[in-house]
Amino acid sequence: MDEKLIQRLESAVIRLEALSVGGGASVGDGVAAAALDPSIIAFDDLRSQFVGRVLGAAEKIGGQVLDVTKIVEEAFEAQRELLIKIKETQKPSMSGLPEFLKPLNDVILKATKMTEGWRLDFFNHLKAAVDSLIALAWIAYTGKDCGMSMPIAHVEESWQMAEFYNNKVLVEFRNKDPNHIEWAKALKELYLPGLWDYVKSHYPLGPVWSATGKVAVSAPSKAPLPTSRPMPPPLPPASLFSSGSFQASSSRPKKGMAAVFDEINSGKPVTTGLRKVTDDMKTKNRADRTGVISAGEKEGRLSSPSFSKAGPPKLELQMGRKWMVENQIGRKNLVIDDCDAKQSVYIFGCKDSVLQIQGKVNNITIDKCTKMGVVFTVSDFFQKEGIGHGCRGSL
Repeated sequence: MDEKLIQRLESAVIRLEALSVGGGASVGDGVAAAALDPSIIAFDDLRSQFVGRVLGAAEKIGGQVLDVTKIVEEAFEAQRELLIKIKETQKPSMSGLPEFLKPLNDVILKATKMTEGWRLDFFNHLKAAVDSLIALAWIAYTGKDCGMSMPIAHVEESWQMAEFYNNKVLVEFRNKDPNHIEWAKALKELYLPGLWDYVKSHYPLGPVWSATGKVAVSAPSKAPLPTSRPMPPPLPPASLFSSGSFQASSSRPKKGMAAVFDEINSGKPVTTGLRKVTDDMKTKNRADRTGVISAGEKEGRLSSPSFSKAGPPKLELQMGRKWMVENQIGRKNLVIDDCDAKQSVYIFGCKDSVLQIQGKVNNITIDKCTKMGVVFTVSDFFQKEGIGHGCRGSL
């Protein structure tokens, strides 16, 4: 009971501090009035209750865990400031939105830098915290054509990325240090149900911009300096909220069957580029084919690399959730290119083969395989930030 009372007092202090912004602004003034909005009050409660729990557990651990948790707290503070500004700002253009969200992006990039390098003391803690911050990008949702999932779905999907490392913390410290268990559980509750419930209650369709507020200021364009020879354009800084992030999903290149149907619907002849089969190439007219299979040919077929005594080779998606890769022998070009983060891959009884997974999956299991290579890539966000690279495992 005392803990809840302390949380309510902390929320009250935050709101009183908001009223003093601008040297004693009145309740009717912009920022102070926005700070008293029910959605902002609810966000303050979210911070005091859930962020406070994660921070309290981190203080018991200290070190890098405390450092990254303070950045998580800073990111939620940055989101609060943006939510207040949104209530008094007109909706910016797609090109101006990244500049508006830059304060939050800078905090997330600062957290990302903590995971760079090797042999970090608490790598799983850092990755769980950093990956979880992607959930705060729900604030960038501008509509169904912006290329993002809806806010509630985005929060849930982002936590699924962080949960992989959060679960590792739970397993590693299960019988060692309860403070780490407390921290991992508090981090999850911050997003599920914490942030998820908040977004569902107040912003299920995304932020609500002011219709009559001030216009968002775009990034000023810099005039080129006079030089004797033209200089190459500088590389843009990495950004979670880059304009490319808001590209409409319909304009992105499609893969798999979606690409096939697009080709069919384009109006082009579907046989374009196909090689014509002449009469002498048909099986019934080939001189080197007979209806009798020799003993040597039969033995060769049975010893073919694609044949396994354990069962027929298999590469298929079952129940829309699990990719089954079984009994693949000597296959170096196995590919799964139509998968998502809710699916898993189970590899069984394969030998001297290589499987490429072109996309994100929930987990990969290799069972009773010999010399089995698996090539997979980390998420596009981490590739763009330079902290993730393609990985390859083999047994």
